[in-house]
Amino acid sequence: MTEIGWFAIFFSAVFTNNILLTNYLGMCSFLGASKNVKTALGLGSAVIFVMTFTSVLNWLVYHHVLVRLDLVYLRFIVFIIVIAAFVQIVEMIIERVSEALYAALGIFLPLITVNCAILGVSLFMIIREYTLAASFAYGLGSGVGWAVAILAMAGIREKTARSRIPRGLEGAGITLIIAGIMALAFMGFNGMINLN
Repeated sequence: MTEIGWFAIFFSAVFTNNILLTNYLGMCSFLGASKNVKTALGLGSAVIFVMTFTSVLNWLVYHHVLVRLDLVYLRFIVFIIVIAAFVQIVEMIIERVSEALYAALGIFLPLITVNCAILGVSLFMIIREYTLAASFAYGLGSGVGWAVAILAMAGIREKTARSRIPRGLEGAGITLIIAGIMALAFMGFNGMINLN
C-alpha cells in the first residue's frame, strides 16, 4: 500500500467507517462513560492506545504464529488474550500515573478488555487483509474515531444535563437519540474516499 492508502484507511476509520457509529461496536462503555468530558477524554485516550497497539500485536500473532502453525481457528481466543494482557498493562500504568483518572474511569477501564470494538478492529483487519502498516493506520484511526465520538457525546450530554428534557426521554432515551443523530452526521462523510 502507498502512503495515500494508509491515510485513506486512517481517514475512513475515523469518519466514514467509524467503528462506533457505523458498526455500533463499543456502545456499552460509550454510553456509560460519556457523562462528562474529562472521563471521556481519559477513556478515549486509553482506547486509542489499546486499539492501536493490539491491532499491530494481533496482526503479528496472526500472521507469524497462527497462520504458520495452521491454528487460524483459534484467532478469537488468541486475540482476546492479547487484548486482555495489553489492557492489564495499560490499567497498571494509569493507576501509577494518575490515580484520579483511574478512579474516574472505574469499572470502564477493565471493561476495555471486553470492548467489542477492539476485538472488531482486529477481526476486520484480518478479513480485509491489511498489511502491518495498514493495520496500524486502521487501529489508530478506529481508536481516534471512537474517541471523537465519545468526546462529542460527553460534550452534548454535559449541555443536556442543564437543559429541560421531557421526562420520558431523560437518561438513556435522549442519549440514544443523540447517538443516532451523530451516526447520521458521520454518514455524511460517505463517498469522500473510495477504498476499492
